[in-house]
Amino acid sequence: MAASGAPQSEKKLLPVDWRIDDAPVAYPDAVAFMEQRVAQIRAGTAPDSVWLLEHPALYTAGTSAQESDLIQPDRFPVYKSGRGGQYTYHGPGQRVGYVMLDLRNRKNDLRCYVHDLEEWIIRTLASFNVKGERREGRVGIWVDRGHGREDKIAAIGVRVRQWVAFHGIAINLDPDLSHFEGIVPCGIAEHGVTSMADLGLPVTMADLDVALRVAFEEVFGREIAQQDSGDLNSNAATPATA
Repeated sequence: MAASGAPQSEKKLLPVDWRIDDAPVAYPDAVAFMEQRVAQIRAGTAPDSVWLLEHPALYTAGTSAQESDLIQPDRFPVYKSGRGGQYTYHGPGQRVGYVMLDLRNRKNDLRCYVHDLEEWIIRTLASFNVKGERREGRVGIWVDRGHGREDKIAAIGVRVRQWVAFHGIAINLDPDLSHFEGIVPCGIAEHGVTSMADLGLPVTMADLDVALRVAFEEVFGREIAQQDSGDLNSNAATPATA
């Protein structure tokens, strides 16, 4: 897919709009907000955005989801998602980071973007002395538990529309890990899931949010990750209809 618009050197990068919601956000509302923001970013009327939130307990099916991987279809609401990947779980105690970025202002390279999202998670976890690792052929970030056991601690699912990326990441801080039993997470049955609490780390959501902000600036650039209009701790990201 060819890049469009002016060369990167001619574009002015706007500050990233950082938003945090303290109350759980319904999945359809989050998708509606992302759809609207992507259209605005594409039109040049809104800046890139990072939205940190939690969802009520639910399952989402990515574009590669296999019906057989939905083990307990009546356990929680199930939503079809336009992101890549298979089934995943979202719920309280999991920090979801929806990242809406104009890749035309960066590298028009989806693989590079996903690699940067992975690096963002890895650096965030490293600030709590957790070694998150990539695995060839397996999406997400993994933790080596020893004796051949590896557990997934973070998921990644991305969609790109006309070079504007949305959806993003999910890090397991302290979710109910039994909720993952209703699906085959990301289609991988031979490995488990873990969380920072499961690893024995007394990390708060506020701690995690600070670490995410710092690591984002390291990976994506401090000059494009400035606070926008004091919204860092705002609940102003009310989803709107696209």
